[in-house]
This record gives sequence, structure tokens and C-alpha cells, in this order.
Amino acid sequence: MRTYIGGHQAVSVNDFIELALGTPAELWLGVEGETDEERAARLDAARDILAENPELPDDVSRVVAEVIEAHAPELFNVVPLTRPAGRRRPSRKGAAA
Repeated sequence: MRTYIGGHQAVSVNDFIELALGTPAELWLGVEGETDEERAARLDAARDILAENPELPDDVSRVVAEVIEAHAPELFNVVPLTRPAGRRRPSRKGAAA
């Protein structure tokens, strides 16, 4: 089975990430062994992209939050905490600012 997103075929996790972000993850994370010049060029390109798309960090945060919410148990091997019955957190509504 083939998966296409916006006319592009996604065949790996990295393909899905790149299609979701609109840029390769390496642009933001770097690559092992990159030179100082390569790093400077990569960061320059990242700054240009952020200047053109100021909403990108919010979009990325939203996508990451959705993935974590949907797949937290298998991604992080966590167990949700439960609160003891009868105990409630104090309300912050009346807290002084």
C-alpha cells in the first residue's frame, strides 16, 4: 500500500515528518559531522524559513502534541497517573495575580 500526502509519496517516518513540517527535520536538528560552514548555512536557511512562516513553530507544536496524545503509551512507555478519590486540586480562579 502506498501513502500519498499532497501528491507526494511518503515511504518512511522521515518522509511523513518532512511533509508535515514542509522541511526536512535535519534542517532544524542538524546532522552529525557537519562543518561550521554547513551549520551556519543551515541556521541561515532556518531563519529565512521562520521569517517567511512565523506560524511554523505553532503548527509544529500542534502536530507534535497531537502525535504525543495519540501515541504516548507506545512512544514513551508511560502509565497515566490517577488522583486519589476525594482529593481535588485547589482552584486557581481566586488566586492573586
